[in-house]
Amino acid sequence: MVGFVIVSHSENLAKSVVELTSMMAPSASIAAAGGLEDGNFGTSFEKIQAAIESVYSEDGVLVLMDMGSAVMTTEMVIEMFEDKKVEMVDCPLVEGAVVATIDSVGGMDFETIKADLAKVGTAKKF
Repeated sequence: MVGFVIVSHSENLAKSVVELTSMMAPSASIAAAGGLEDGNFGTSFEKIQAAIESVYSEDGVLVLMDMGSAVMTTEMVIEMFEDKKVEMVDCPLVEGAVVATIDSVGGMDFETIKADLAKVGTAKKF
């Protein structure tokens, strides 16, 4: 099953996104990497790395980020996993996490989930 990491400047936001997805896809493999080690806002290389390692399988890991330095820090972390299937996806954080985890527990593979996430940002809410 494809794993997911939620990277946010806010520890609470990252944990809340994981909590929401767990209600809809309880068996999904997903980890939060939010905030700095001291609980302040920011992004942590070490937290992102540990989160990826915690959900990694041969099926791969997709990382969803909120913005700015979360993207830059995630890019640096992913360089360490160059021989592994770990990629970032550009999509809305909450909606993307929900779609991705449901897709994964439904048996979709890495590339199919990535393609599905490419459409998430264009979906109308009403």
